[in-house]
Amino acid sequence: MTRQIADRLLPGKPFPLGAHWDGLGVNFAVFSAHASRIELCLFSDNGRKELVRLPLPECTDEIWHGYLPNAALGTLYGYRAHGPYDPGHGHRFNPHKLLLDPYARQLSGPVRWSDALFGYRLQSARADLTPDRRDSAPTMPKAVVVDESFHWGDDRPPAVPWPATVIYEAHLRGLSMLRDDLLPNLRGSFAALCDPPFIDHLVRLGVTTIELLPVHAILQDRFLLERGLRNYWGYNTLSYFAPEPAYLGTGQLQECKVAMRRLHAAGIEVILDVVYNHTCEGNELGPTVSWRGLDNASYYRLVPGDERHYINDTGCGNTLNLSHPRVLQMVLDSLRYWVQCYHVDGFRFDLGSTLGREGNGFDAGSGFFDALMQDPVLSRVKLISEPWDLGPGGYQLGNHPPGFAEWNDKFRDVSRRFWRGDPGHRGEMAARLAASADLFDRRHRRPWASINFITAHDGFTLADLVSYSTKHNEANGEDNRDGTDDNASANWSPDGSVEGPTDDPEILLRRSRVAQALMSTLLLAQGTPMLTAGDEWGRSQAGNNNAYCQDNELSWLDWKQAQAPGAQPMQQMVRRLLALRRKLHALTGDRFAHGREAPAPGIADIAWFDTDGRPPTPEEWADPDIRTLALRRAAAPPQPERPVLTSPGEPTPGDPRAVQVTLLLLNAGDSDATFQLPEPALPWSLLFDSSRPQASDGELAGAQVNDTQVVAAHSLVLLAAQAPAPPENAA
Repeated sequence: MTRQIADRLLPGKPFPLGAHWDGLGVNFAVFSAHASRIELCLFSDNGRKELVRLPLPECTDEIWHGYLPNAALGTLYGYRAHGPYDPGHGHRFNPHKLLLDPYARQLSGPVRWSDALFGYRLQSARADLTPDRRDSAPTMPKAVVVDESFHWGDDRPPAVPWPATVIYEAHLRGLSMLRDDLLPNLRGSFAALCDPPFIDHLVRLGVTTIELLPVHAILQDRFLLERGLRNYWGYNTLSYFAPEPAYLGTGQLQECKVAMRRLHAAGIEVILDVVYNHTCEGNELGPTVSWRGLDNASYYRLVPGDERHYINDTGCGNTLNLSHPRVLQMVLDSLRYWVQCYHVDGFRFDLGSTLGREGNGFDAGSGFFDALMQDPVLSRVKLISEPWDLGPGGYQLGNHPPGFAEWNDKFRDVSRRFWRGDPGHRGEMAARLAASADLFDRRHRRPWASINFITAHDGFTLADLVSYSTKHNEANGEDNRDGTDDNASANWSPDGSVEGPTDDPEILLRRSRVAQALMSTLLLAQGTPMLTAGDEWGRSQAGNNNAYCQDNELSWLDWKQAQAPGAQPMQQMVRRLLALRRKLHALTGDRFAHGREAPAPGIADIAWFDTDGRPPTPEEWADPDIRTLALRRAAAPPQPERPVLTSPGEPTPGDPRAVQVTLLLLNAGDSDATFQLPEPALPWSLLFDSSRPQASDGELAGAQVNDTQVVAAHSLVLLAAQAPAPPENAA
């Protein structure tokens, strides 16, 4: 920042929002509908000394703005907002509190907790009704005026088609904190995200897309810090435009952009998990760090008739008011910024049902969804919703608008229960393997809309799912009360008494069989598979199913474990299955199948069978004790999007002579099962057996597949064949 500071601001412009340097100075613009005055506060280079307060001289359409001549890149700033402190009417202005610009592009550091961060006097008998007059600036990070230029070269989105997408959910920090081959300051950073060994790991697996837990700047929860813990997951947003400072190993924003470019060069997409349903300011007893102090009544949904309190559909104390045009603009500007400035490829929306709420509840035609779907930038990236929240009518799986994919927790739950051997889940398992058409086949949506997963960051890892019958969250300091008790898990010891690690070979075999079957189910089902980082080698969290506050080795990925011999079978299996997904279009069809079409004579596009090779009767579907299932799928090759020139006599893409048929045989029972293969007879090849994950192509090809196939207990098998096409003149 220049040493010569102007004693007043020029009028400037009300757009764009935020602080923007033009080479001659900086234009500042911030929204507040109810403030009576807003001051720009400038700070020394280390952020410790407030140098001057300059009132923003103009307010146009509720945007306060001013221009600071000669201001330089690196200028540190914040705001103070004047207006009524009247919580009963939704107003919480307090000029003693330094406020972060909602459009800040970079932060000078973290929040340092102090009672001064609260807009009200903490010890007052009137709770939040008495304003606090202490200055919060010494404890607040400052926004930094930044240069957003970057040489992207020929970077372009990988644009992986949805049917080919395989998502790898990971925590940016946890990916590399235990990488002792990296410099200490780079561990847990964007710089480590694009380190060649990690990218090579994704490419070898066959992953196309990495989905990162929140990377927006976050506020560490005071109660966790007092326990010696930290908010690891990061669902506590402090800034929607600035990366978390702790994730910048070099301290430079370019680090994020380099990571994106290198991942793109390897063909890997990047999706960000984003939290636009609530902010870090909590309920009426939370701190005042940004939005609350700038215009509480506009930014948040308040209880009608009791504006002191917040609507809490999120369970996190507050709910952003996306019905307000300026709040909606902030969210869309943030999303567009990450696409245009950082080249991210999509977003996963935390508590997505909240984003679709209007005055009467969830609405697939809400202002947010409508604005997103017509946006020329955002409508072209991948959009994923977590389709629930804690408010009334919050569970909205399958009800989001076309263009969205959705986390399918029904796939997770029934897969766990089916392979645990619970009774009565065969019928639903059948529906989930077919991309949950009962939920998603509407409004011309496609099978990729179902994001299938067995595990995610929230809950057990895959290894723990088959090693623990109950949660073990004592390390969280909440007496094991936190986290769900309904995990559909088992420790697979004969009497259920062996929780966690064991040397018993029989127990270990059962656990590995079930884990392999679960992973195979995920990767062979129609829909979009999502793996959780570390599941491919058996990462454990010691039975903790709510490790949100475990920023330590319990949550971090141990890459030495990934190199151990015992971790290789699962990794080899994942690579093999993802290679099969790429090869077998019958597994990843871009249309829902209902058994009404016949790509080959006598072979419907989808069909179900019992072990006797016949379709189940209604009574057999309803039998709660049957643990087996056969799924046959058939599909002609997909038609090319454009004409393809071929040599004379050469079959063209989409030639009906190449109808592909797959047969998936599942056995969740405790004994081996023999399946009679359904008619018509086909030249079946054995491609995969989850009970033999390391078997080579040669070993599998040597197995005889005639009219029957044995499937080991707690296992599944995949067969494939080519079938003749119907005559060209067939109806």
